[in-house]
Amino acid sequence: PCRKVNQQQGFKKFLGTYNKLTESCFLNCTKDLTSREVKPEEMTCSDHCLQKYLEMTQRNSMRFQEYFTQQNKALAAQAGLFGQPC
Repeated sequence: PCRKVNQQQGFKKFLGTYNKLTESCFLNCTKDLTSREVKPEEMTCSDHCLQKYLEMTQRNSMRFQEYFTQQNKALAAQAGLFGQPC
């Protein structure tokens, strides 16, 4: 039961993020709604928008990982776990 709830929450969060990203890129890139065709400049803009989001997400993940690694090292040093001779 808990696993199913966690999966549903994760999927709901994914859909929320996807919808925000889609709306943001659409509003920034789509200027003319008089045609059903997607113009090349709209496609390029959308590609750049998505790429920028993915790069930002990757960069944020790396920074969080670096931060938590530093915090864990600092806590371990305070506890005397590092720098001890074998």
